[in-house]
Amino acid sequence: MAIPRVSSNHDSIIQDSWARCREFGLDPQSRPAFGKLPEQHVAQLLERHHSLVQTTHQQVLPFYENILSNSNCLILLADQQGQVLNSWGTKRFVEPAQSQGFVPGATWVEQATGTNAIGTALACEQAVHIEHDEHFLKANRFMTGSASPIFDADRRMIAVLDVSSDSFLPPSHTLGMVKMMSQTIENRLILDQFQHHHFQLTFNTGLNNLDSQWAGLLVFDDSGKILCANRRADNLLGVSLLRVNIEDLFKAPVSQLLDQAEGQPFALQASGHNRFHCLLKRPKAQVVQLRTVPAPKPSLVNQPTALAALGLSDKKVAKAASQAQRLLEKNVPLLIHGETGVGKEVFVKALHQASSRAHQPLIAVNCAAIPSELVEAELFGYEKGAFTGAHHKGSIGLIRKADKGTLFLDEIGDMPLPVQARLLRVLQERCVQPLGSSELYPVDIRVISATHCSLREQVQTGHFRQDLYYRISGLNLELPPLRERTDKAALIQRIWDQHREPQQTAGFEPHVMALFERHPWPGNLRQLSNVIQVALALADDEAISSEHLPEDFFADLELGGELPQPNETLNGKATLASTEDLTELLQESGGNISQLAKKLGVSRNTLYKRLREKDL
Repeated sequence: MAIPRVSSNHDSIIQDSWARCREFGLDPQSRPAFGKLPEQHVAQLLERHHSLVQTTHQQVLPFYENILSNSNCLILLADQQGQVLNSWGTKRFVEPAQSQGFVPGATWVEQATGTNAIGTALACEQAVHIEHDEHFLKANRFMTGSASPIFDADRRMIAVLDVSSDSFLPPSHTLGMVKMMSQTIENRLILDQFQHHHFQLTFNTGLNNLDSQWAGLLVFDDSGKILCANRRADNLLGVSLLRVNIEDLFKAPVSQLLDQAEGQPFALQASGHNRFHCLLKRPKAQVVQLRTVPAPKPSLVNQPTALAALGLSDKKVAKAASQAQRLLEKNVPLLIHGETGVGKEVFVKALHQASSRAHQPLIAVNCAAIPSELVEAELFGYEKGAFTGAHHKGSIGLIRKADKGTLFLDEIGDMPLPVQARLLRVLQERCVQPLGSSELYPVDIRVISATHCSLREQVQTGHFRQDLYYRISGLNLELPPLRERTDKAALIQRIWDQHREPQQTAGFEPHVMALFERHPWPGNLRQLSNVIQVALALADDEAISSEHLPEDFFADLELGGELPQPNETLNGKATLASTEDLTELLQESGGNISQLAKKLGVSRNTLYKRLREKDL
């Protein structure tokens, strides 16, 4: 069966790469020259790219945990020189002779390793998918790879993100995933650089996909000058947005734009004929006072609260939302329990938006995502020169960034004990002392914590301080996992509506909804959201069918014993009880595995497995 191409210029990308490899003097039989940096140089390389690695870790980990964790794949981050910086996932598929190519410092440029996803993406500065036999060097043909460049706020290519595997994963799936992850990283890099002193405009074609990583993002100052934009914004507006004034793009003066209420969607007409839905975010540390008369504070009684939407019809979530809302202004610390991905951060955001601090910052800290040796610096800040690798200007730290607002400490059970002691002091004294400083800085924060583990058990084993536990657990709330929620169908519909494009109205095929209802969802709401986003990207304007679902979706069903066995009926259309059944079905589909898998409502990998079991 022919391998489907992922883009119209795919063949020319491979042909051009092979031509370059020949010009470099490479032989398909030769071994890749990954190189080996001395340990000191590797340490310097990682220190130089520390911020990029940390940002990538925070953005990539949810995708891996909820979409790719059951796939035999590895995510690699490489710098603009093709040198590996970090990896996530499994290296089990890597052949022993190639293992040195998957460690920090190894290089994947075409000159040394031939046609490959990382090196070829660097060479052509676009996302690419390289199949097994498309690698120039035969030694690399044990794997496939999809890679996408990462650009910084100035549109300079600074890195490449890659997903490699030895499986026959659909090219469109892995390429779509790596594009999605790289766009998420680019958006985060832009926000980290500009969010404190400049305005942000998020816009998209639909009201329900404003929070998608595929939304356009503009950063501008109070004069309307655009300082930065993501590449999606270019695509939506059809122009390059660097050094352009926002009034040149939309039919509205800057003053009208800045008068929009933060967090409330509004519409803007582009200079062309397109109309976009938008959200405005004001700078966290506003330098210029734009209004002479302060805006009135929102009424908590009359203001519609985002908490109401969280409960839907599930009694447990509704109870948690009701209890939390009654304690909003009581300054009682909240501790939220729930599995990873159940929506703890979404719950906290709604809680913050419904409070009197809605127009102050909400700072979310994932204590499990920050390397243990950096937690103190990230939380409490540091003076310049406080430690090797510290930014030359120092840092105020995340706690001080939450001043007057809400501090959300997610996965607080993973916080190291020494940091717990410092945090306890901050919560008691309401003052922060940065690393390397003798100054104390007062902070006014509302603290909400969350954990997926039992903090009581951690207290008993000595892994969590008892005094800190009682300081953060004024009210304990439990958010149920997705598999236990009674409003699953409504959640699926809502998340589909949030991420679909306006023209995507076909919804789901009935057997897909049945699979969704039976799925164990180990990654909970986060996994559901990612699965639906991938499915929408692959389905275009069609109804979502089984062939649009990630392979890991079916792997989870198989692990949970939910998929029909070979002697059971699949979707009431056919049985796999015998070799004759499969042979007949294959003939009817003309040998098209994808078509047959779709008909049976299973993944291609599952069908391949059944075929191997029957020696077909």
